[in-house]
Amino acid sequence: MMKFTVPEMSCGHCRAAIEKAVVAADPGAKLVVDLEAKTVEIESRLDEAALKAVLAEEGYTATPA
Repeated sequence: MMKFTVPEMSCGHCRAAIEKAVVAADPGAKLVVDLEAKTVEIESRLDEAALKAVLAEEGYTATPA
């Protein structure tokens, strides 16, 4: 499981956009989103670089937490 800090994530819409994008890239992915802490934990077959790219395409900068 990889954990990212996503500073721009602030609401339910952000959460839904991130979840939809990651699951579109990896249908088997599992996410744990913490809006308050602005973190996303992702269990995926994709590597860190691919996940960061998916989040960047949605407009979110992600850094490893």
